[in-house]
Amino acid sequence: MVITNLHPSFGKKVVYILDCKVCGETVCRRGMLAVLVADGKTELFSTDKYDKNVVGVIPEVFTAKNCKCKIQSLACLCCGGVVGYHVVLPCMKCLTSVNNGHHCMFDSSLVSHCYRLDEEGGGYLLWKQLKSPKDDDLMSVECLR
Repeated sequence: MVITNLHPSFGKKVVYILDCKVCGETVCRRGMLAVLVADGKTELFSTDKYDKNVVGVIPEVFTAKNCKCKIQSLACLCCGGVVGYHVVLPCMKCLTSVNNGHHCMFDSSLVSHCYRLDEEGGGYLLWKQLKSPKDDDLMSVECLR
């Protein structure tokens, strides 16, 4: 089943595959290039699902720098390197801003990225074409690097 509750402006965005820059392990196959809600200058990748066999949550909770969101770091289980963060408790500023609903963010300086291809393999997969997180086949390895 394709995602249906996505805001139309986000449906046109390309889906990315994200790899840890330290070890090259794939940490996510459902990345979206985004900007930080609390700071429109900071680019990152967000997702609605990451591979929990490859990415772990560090239990310590922090307050984000640019807002009052409570966050936990995400680390690559292969090498132990921090690759991003998970929003545990969003602040009101972030909740009321236009956002894509993703609570997991990957730091663009800590992951490398490539386009995920559509099912025919002839073009880039767009978010409006992406299956729901539950139905998405995360085992596929297609990528345009």
